[in-house]
Amino acid sequence: MADVLVLVDHVDGAVRKPTLELLTLARRIGDPVAVALGAGAEATAAVLGEHGAVRVLTADAPEFADYLVVPKVDALRAAFDAVSPVAVLVVSSAEGKEIAARLALRVGSGVITDATDVEAGEQGPVATQAAFAASYTTRSRVSRGVPVITVKPNSAPVEPAAAAGTVEALSVSFGGTATGTKVTSRTPRESTGRPELTEAAIVVSGGRGVNGAENFPLIEALADSLGAAVGASRAAVDAGWYPHTSQVGQTGKSVSPQLYIASGISGAIQHRAGMQTSKTIVAINKDAEAPIFELVDYGVVGDLFAVVPQLTEEINTRKG
Repeated sequence: MADVLVLVDHVDGAVRKPTLELLTLARRIGDPVAVALGAGAEATAAVLGEHGAVRVLTADAPEFADYLVVPKVDALRAAFDAVSPVAVLVVSSAEGKEIAARLALRVGSGVITDATDVEAGEQGPVATQAAFAASYTTRSRVSRGVPVITVKPNSAPVEPAAAAGTVEALSVSFGGTATGTKVTSRTPRESTGRPELTEAAIVVSGGRGVNGAENFPLIEALADSLGAAVGASRAAVDAGWYPHTSQVGQTGKSVSPQLYIASGISGAIQHRAGMQTSKTIVAINKDAEAPIFELVDYGVVGDLFAVVPQLTEEINTRKG
């Protein structure tokens, strides 16, 4: 089979879940060849091999940590030239989409971003996307060059599939622009102990109906009972009730979890754009006419201050 390049998202050798999802999708269209860059790259090989990577191309250099984006593009281009793949898959993060766009421009190919599925087609890989605030689903393919596709987290299951995972050193020559933007400092993100919002299998979000920052612990308690991430609508974030890093929506983060619970969120189109591709959607709102009820799988018309604590208690009781 033809090779499919997969750019590995890892932290010091610990492979993040969205990359394992990419390997599942890559196996549908060819043999996955993983590209791991930076500190701990070689340590990713065992996990990547267990999930279908036939080869793992690794490279480590100070440029990957000290400068933004371009060194990784240089490395992915080197892997592209060495492998001649039929497709390139990248996690659909802010950095991932920039890397994908830059690579596509360099190799003269088309790029598809925020795909929710990828499958083999007669004329090349076909990607599924949500369009117009997720009101429509499209299926498209690149008509020029080798498709470069970014895929949203939680778009595919993680399916182990033993493969060789042979480690090979990747030779990378950095271009003149690789050192154009330098990282001058880093501040560790404060850990909440909860999953990363864009990668979480379950997300519980609060909106204007939460009525204040002092009430967000209700949302957090429900999230913690489910092992979920916490999100917020733009109204809640703009009011200062919850951090901007947790905003879900068109001007915030886009999520696609297995379960999305919206509490006190009316369902404005801007919010729907960031969560409408969730597999199962549950809404809790006392307004029976709220737009959110138009797209939910399950709706609860009721006061979240009564419903959410009961739901949390019931979940904890069943867990106990």
